[in-house]
Amino acid sequence: MAALLGSRNAPAVAGGLLGLAAVSESAARGLSNASSVTGALTAVILALGTTAPLAFLGPAAAAVCVCLASVLSLTVVRTLTVAGLAAVLVVLYRLGRDGRGGTRGQLLAPVLGVPFLIVALAGSFSPGSEEGVLALLAAALAPASALAGIAWRARVQAQAHSAARQVIADSLVEHTARGERARIARELHDVVAHHISMIAVQAETARLATPGMPAAGAERLLEIGDRARAGLTEMRRLLGVLREDAQAADPSDGDFDLRPQPGLVQLNELLDEARQASGAGTRLIVSGPLVPLDPGVELAAYRIIQEGLTNARRHAPGAAVDVELRFTADALRLQIRDNGPGPPTVPFGPLGGHGLTGMRERAAAAGGELRIDVAPGGGFLIDAALPARAEVTR
Repeated sequence: MAALLGSRNAPAVAGGLLGLAAVSESAARGLSNASSVTGALTAVILALGTTAPLAFLGPAAAAVCVCLASVLSLTVVRTLTVAGLAAVLVVLYRLGRDGRGGTRGQLLAPVLGVPFLIVALAGSFSPGSEEGVLALLAAALAPASALAGIAWRARVQAQAHSAARQVIADSLVEHTARGERARIARELHDVVAHHISMIAVQAETARLATPGMPAAGAERLLEIGDRARAGLTEMRRLLGVLREDAQAADPSDGDFDLRPQPGLVQLNELLDEARQASGAGTRLIVSGPLVPLDPGVELAAYRIIQEGLTNARRHAPGAAVDVELRFTADALRLQIRDNGPGPPTVPFGPLGGHGLTGMRERAAAAGGELRIDVAPGGGFLIDAALPARAEVTR
């Protein structure tokens, strides 16, 4: 039956075929019983009423019309065609399956089977007569057909809900994985790339600044610097892959544990390393009353400063760098500026470098914001505003 009603035109085709069969069966009975013309015509009209609505009415209207015509056929002309009985089963199954009208539509389907039970119990059909058997069949099968349609719809809905839950679960897993890849990309760039960059700079500085160095030693230091730069190139390629894969992740997703990471306590060590690596002046300026910061905010500030120093060393070698921390009661204002050539002339709004992207993500993850501009008097300026307490997204 499900296959019969599977296509859009199936009810119309089924209604036409059943109507033709019902009229033929009713006319044959009228001729064989030698009944009056009026009685035969009434039987034919009721036969059409028990089948034709299936062809051109919706599930609910067709079910009401077919069941009403079938009950009238059993009570008025005391017969029901086999095609009419089949139409009753089809419309009730269709109504229960389609569920038009929501819960009321599904409740209507079994209710429409009750009149057949009343007719079968109250009707004075002769024992073993054809009309009595058809009435009993209608009383037994009509509610069963309606319930079968409801059960089919419930099974399909359960499968759809299960598939939707699986899609949601897969999306959550994928989102978590992308967020983790974005975190790994940030940590690779901030930590590993920073140290490799320092290796390259220190190797080059040692090769040029050490007097009387043997040629073999200078060659080894040059090789160390070249290998460090090659490692940085490969790492940038890897970071590009990770970021492409993780670009849909929410940059403010900070569910991973940040507490073991470094904070502002280690800032002097970071600045000492920067001075040794670049040989340029690096100042730390602190103003305002010191307030305790959330560990996540301290990590964000540390990583932004670390990346800012790396950028200055890479793009403005030899330039002096000022790192300024301004504390207020509920926020930290962080500025890193150098006196180098300033920002590049290439697109500089969402600057495409992984370091600047990572700094913005760090600031967003802590609930703050970061902008990049030309420093007063020339040079490069990184300006970040971070809350004293990291915002928690719910």
